[in-house]
Parts: sequence; C-alpha cells; structure tokens
Amino acid sequence: QVQLVESGGGLVQAGGSLRLSCAASGSISSITSMGWYHHAPGKARELVASITNGGTTQYGDSSLKGRFTISRDNAKSTVTLQINGLKPEDTGIYYCSCNARRGVGLAGYWGQGTQVTVSS
Repeated sequence: QVQLVESGGGLVQAGGSLRLSCAASGSISSITSMGWYHHAPGKARELVASITNGGTTQYGDSSLKGRFTISRDNAKSTVTLQINGLKPEDTGIYYCSCNARRGVGLAGYWGQGTQVTVSS
C-alpha cells in the first residue's frame, strides 16, 4: 500500500505560479512512476504529467510542457509540479497518483487532491 499526500494548492491570480508537492509513504520501494492529474470543473480528470523512477517524463498534452514542470526526488519519495503562467482554465483539483508493484502486477494509488483556483 502507498499513501499520497498533496500540498501547495491555493488561490492565485492569473499569471502567477504555484508549486504542488506530493509525498509518498508506505511501500515506496514498490513505486514505478508518479504523476499529476487535473480535474477541472465539469470535465474529466486528465493527465498533466508523469515521471518514472528513472526520470523519464511524459506530459498529457505537449502544450503543457512550457508551463508545467514535473520533477521527482526519489530519496524523499516526493513528486513536484511547478506551474507557471497560471490561467483560469488551470482551476481545478490536482491529484497526485502513482503506480506501484503489487504482486505480479501494478496497482494505482491516488492522493486526496489539492484545490487550485486561478482568478482572472
């Protein structure tokens, strides 16, 4: 089992920046990748970015890469999402997730989410 706890959300004006952090605990040695998802009001949850143990990153939309940067500290079992140039459409709940080895397969885990509100 892996537990994920996000922090760093809040209310920010358009054009501002936020740094979201997610700390993993529990069976952290089983984690293979970590990521962030965005759940905007009235929309489906979407991948923002993910990062593997080896540091390979994937962004859900190539256009996000300019404003969103994912990074990971394996020693501290944390993953961070830096968001610059915030836009009102970035408003929503940001969820941390990870894939972890469980038995012969993988299991997915989610944090409780952190609210980001961008005012225009």
